[in-house]
Amino acid sequence: MSEQWYHWQGNILIMQLYLSPRAKHNEINGILNNRLRIRLKSPPVDGKANKHLIELLASEFGVSKTDIEIISGKQSRNKRVAICLPKSMPDWFLALTQTDNTPEAFLRR
Repeated sequence: MSEQWYHWQGNILIMQLYLSPRAKHNEINGILNNRLRIRLKSPPVDGKANKHLIELLASEFGVSKTDIEIISGKQSRNKRVAICLPKSMPDWFLALTQTDNTPEAFLRR
Protein backbone atom coordinates (compact mmCIF):
# COMPACT_ATOMS: atom_id res chain seq x y z
CA MET A 1 0.00 0.00 0.00
CA SER A 2 1.37 3.42 -0.93
CA GLU A 3 1.98 6.21 1.53
CA GLN A 4 -0.83 8.72 2.15
CA TRP A 5 -0.43 12.31 0.98
CA TYR A 6 -1.05 13.40 4.57
CA HIS A 7 -0.66 11.99 8.05
CA TRP A 8 -0.76 13.16 11.66
CA GLN A 9 2.13 13.24 14.13
CA GLY A 10 0.28 14.07 17.32
CA ASN A 11 -1.29 17.49 16.72
CA ILE A 12 0.86 18.23 13.66
CA LEU A 13 -0.52 17.67 10.17
CA ILE A 14 2.14 16.57 7.67
CA MET A 15 1.27 16.90 4.00
CA GLN A 16 3.11 15.95 0.84
CA LEU A 17 2.63 18.56 -1.86
CA TYR A 18 3.30 19.07 -5.54
CA LEU A 19 3.60 22.79 -6.23
CA SER A 20 2.95 24.33 -9.64
CA PRO A 21 4.29 27.90 -9.59
CA ARG A 22 3.50 30.56 -12.21
CA ALA A 23 -0.07 29.31 -12.57
CA LYS A 24 -2.87 31.49 -13.92
CA HIS A 25 -4.55 31.49 -10.52
CA ASN A 26 -4.13 30.05 -7.02
CA GLU A 27 -5.94 26.78 -6.38
CA ILE A 28 -5.89 23.46 -4.60
CA ASN A 29 -6.04 21.05 -7.53
CA GLY A 30 -6.61 17.56 -6.11
CA ILE A 31 -4.16 14.70 -5.73
CA LEU A 32 -1.36 13.98 -8.20
CA ASN A 33 0.98 11.00 -7.66
CA ASN A 34 -0.02 10.78 -4.00
CA ARG A 35 0.67 14.48 -3.38
CA LEU A 36 -1.70 17.39 -2.91
CA ARG A 37 -1.35 19.55 -6.01
CA ILE A 38 -1.34 23.28 -5.37
CA ARG A 39 -1.13 25.88 -8.13
CA LEU A 40 0.25 29.30 -7.24
CA LYS A 41 0.59 32.47 -9.27
CA SER A 42 3.94 33.25 -7.63
CA PRO A 43 7.17 32.44 -9.46
CA PRO A 44 9.74 30.10 -7.89
CA VAL A 45 12.21 32.97 -7.53
CA ASP A 46 13.81 34.16 -4.29
CA GLY A 47 11.45 31.99 -2.22
CA LYS A 48 8.33 33.82 -3.42
CA ALA A 49 6.40 30.64 -4.17
CA ASN A 50 7.32 29.15 -0.77
CA LYS A 51 6.25 32.34 0.99
CA HIS A 52 2.96 32.39 -0.90
CA LEU A 53 2.40 28.69 -0.14
CA ILE A 54 2.85 29.32 3.59
CA GLU A 55 0.44 32.28 3.45
CA LEU A 56 -2.16 30.20 1.59
CA LEU A 57 -1.93 27.23 3.97
CA ALA A 58 -2.01 29.48 7.04
CA SER A 59 -5.20 31.09 5.76
CA GLU A 60 -6.81 27.76 4.83
CA PHE A 61 -6.05 26.06 8.17
CA GLY A 62 -6.61 29.09 10.41
CA VAL A 63 -3.08 29.26 11.82
CA SER A 64 -0.32 31.84 11.82
CA LYS A 65 2.44 31.64 9.22
CA THR A 66 4.88 30.65 11.96
CA ASP A 67 2.82 27.48 12.55
CA ILE A 68 3.68 26.25 9.03
CA GLU A 69 7.06 24.75 8.19
CA ILE A 70 8.41 23.44 4.91
CA ILE A 71 10.14 20.30 6.17
CA SER A 72 11.70 19.33 2.85
CA GLY A 73 11.71 20.47 -0.76
CA LYS A 74 12.34 24.18 -0.33
CA GLN A 75 14.00 24.22 -3.76
CA SER A 76 11.71 21.63 -5.34
CA ARG A 77 8.15 21.28 -6.59
CA ASN A 78 7.78 18.25 -4.28
CA LYS A 79 7.46 19.47 -0.71
CA ARG A 80 6.62 18.19 2.75
CA VAL A 81 4.97 20.71 5.05
CA ALA A 82 4.01 20.58 8.71
CA ILE A 83 1.04 22.48 10.12
CA CYS A 84 1.08 22.77 13.88
CA LEU A 85 -2.33 22.56 15.58
CA PRO A 86 -4.64 23.39 12.66
CA LYS A 87 -7.54 25.46 13.94
CA SER A 88 -9.88 24.56 11.09
CA MET A 89 -10.10 22.03 8.29
CA PRO A 90 -10.94 23.43 4.86
CA ASP A 91 -13.79 21.82 2.94
CA TRP A 92 -11.39 20.64 0.22
CA PHE A 93 -9.30 18.79 2.86
CA LEU A 94 -12.35 17.04 4.27
CA ALA A 95 -13.52 16.12 0.76
CA LEU A 96 -10.11 14.77 -0.26
CA THR A 97 -9.74 12.72 2.90
CA GLN A 98 -13.24 11.31 2.31
CA THR A 99 -14.21 11.48 5.92
CA ASP A 100 -17.45 12.23 7.69
CA ASN A 101 -15.56 13.49 10.73
CA THR A 102 -15.85 17.09 11.79
CA PRO A 103 -12.77 19.32 12.00
CA GLU A 104 -13.03 19.04 15.78
CA ALA A 105 -12.46 15.28 15.51
CA PHE A 106 -9.21 15.91 13.65
CA LEU A 107 -8.08 18.40 16.28
CA ARG A 108 -8.55 15.84 19.07
CA ARG A 109 -5.97 13.48 17.52
